[in-house]
Amino acid sequence: MNLSPHFYQKRWLIFFLVFVFVGLNTLLAQEAKFEMGHKMTLLVIQLAIIVIAARFIGLLFSQLLHQPRVLGELVAGMVIGPYALGAISLPFLNGPLFPKGPGFLPVSPELYGLAVVASIVLLFMSGLETDLPTFLRFSVVGSVVGLGGVVLSFFLGTLIAVLLLPGVNSFLSPAALFLGALSTATSVGITARILNERRKMSSPEGVTILAGAVLDDVLGIVILAIVVGISRVQIGGSEVEWGHIGTIALKAFGFWVIATALGILSANRLTRGLKRLRSQDAIAGVALGLALFVAGLAEVAGLAMIIGAYIMGLSLSQTDIASELRNRIHGVYNFLVPVFFCVMGMMVNFAAMKRILVFGVIYALLAIIGKVVGCGLPAYLMGFNWRGAFRVGAGMLPRGEVTLIIAGVGLSAGAIGSDLFGVAIVTLLIASLIAPSLLVKSFEGGSGLRKETLLKKEEAGCRIKLEFPSFHIASFIRNRIIEAFENEEFFVHRLNIDGMIYHIKKEDVFITLHQKEGMIELSASEDNRALVSLIVMEEILALKDLFEAVQKVKKPEMVCEELASGLLSDEEEKFN
Repeated sequence: MNLSPHFYQKRWLIFFLVFVFVGLNTLLAQEAKFEMGHKMTLLVIQLAIIVIAARFIGLLFSQLLHQPRVLGELVAGMVIGPYALGAISLPFLNGPLFPKGPGFLPVSPELYGLAVVASIVLLFMSGLETDLPTFLRFSVVGSVVGLGGVVLSFFLGTLIAVLLLPGVNSFLSPAALFLGALSTATSVGITARILNERRKMSSPEGVTILAGAVLDDVLGIVILAIVVGISRVQIGGSEVEWGHIGTIALKAFGFWVIATALGILSANRLTRGLKRLRSQDAIAGVALGLALFVAGLAEVAGLAMIIGAYIMGLSLSQTDIASELRNRIHGVYNFLVPVFFCVMGMMVNFAAMKRILVFGVIYALLAIIGKVVGCGLPAYLMGFNWRGAFRVGAGMLPRGEVTLIIAGVGLSAGAIGSDLFGVAIVTLLIASLIAPSLLVKSFEGGSGLRKETLLKKEEAGCRIKLEFPSFHIASFIRNRIIEAFENEEFFVHRLNIDGMIYHIKKEDVFITLHQKEGMIELSASEDNRALVSLIVMEEILALKDLFEAVQKVKKPEMVCEELASGLLSDEEEKFN
């Protein structure tokens, strides 16, 4: 068969096109592989710088400046972020260390995704640390106080946005809604730390502040869900109707109530299933995985991920594995949460803040007024005098993680810009700097109650103090006392993972255990004095018998001599 020359030309043309196609695919694959490797290398180096800077500056703030560590982590992010040192081009990276992300994101999507995971871990731990029985016990006073602070703060936050921000002419504007939501949050951790230092954790003002702060966080998360839903409609170009607002509110509140109720009711069954894993690490890992899963479900339902994470933590907070979960996840928490705060600090655009700094200061002052008046006035109406009402209002001032999460969600959704995100940072800094000294000063003086109430009984309770020669001995005794209460089927809840404050509860019995250095203090109502004294006395007598038995076995000097001789003989054998 004779083939024409055109056939060979076409055949070589086909071979050439196939060769070019395969070659281009190979080059593109190599380029994509190189690009992915470069991104992962950059992410690893970024994490290294973030962890080191957040730790170092956080310790500097907490130990030298006596300020909350979160402020130092935020400042670290501002210093090394893309609007400061992070914008400097580095030769070995062929660009800046923290390049700006696409669109409205000041950081890369990879780094922001890690910050989102960190926020889920943060809210999961916040849920685990929520003291639900204490909240329910003082729910009436605390709920009224918390609700008053949320309502007034939200109103003032939206009002100032409408009055002073250009382009914001409606209370339903996304910027106004997010500024209102930002002003509602309260930091339970900062407040609890201050109350602990002043020995006011179990005072009427203390329990009211804690109950109100818990409600603030819950309402803040629900408000965030509503605001996100409304903002998505607004940004999409549609008009928000009151019926639609009611639907969003009902959906958010319904999801919160139903998911929380189901979580709490099924917590014991879920705990029994987790215990079948027979590994504490596996239990903690699966629980954290469930928190991520529920967070994803919340996002699918149109709500914020942090709502699902908080619900999962709250559901497990009253189980007997809650303390173990907190201890096991503490390492992950310590690594990721500073990354979250640092990344939030990176989003502060200093150039944009200059244009809105005056507005930020005014907004921060109104946010402070909203908490002091909004929480203090209901406290006065519920039985506190003006001194006690001011204490409650001052205790609700600190801002923290919820404020940053709300601001981060607003920035990522495009509802607020970098300038308004800077306003959130300014508010957090001002409130967190003012609150500690203001709260400490407010507790100078007499009682904060107008007359004898049910709360007075808690204040007039008994205190049992035990002093030991060293911190290690006190810690050993503390663990034995806690174990003794747990053997009596008490639920022991560690209030703050960084502190030594425990709530010990069983039905209507409520006891607070606090250790500071070599001193242990137990606080309870007068009705429970005999029970606390009996358990502590039995434990100390058992320890006394144990120490006497150890002393009878052998003298310490003889044990040391035998150990020393054994070490010497081992060394001689190795030498020979």
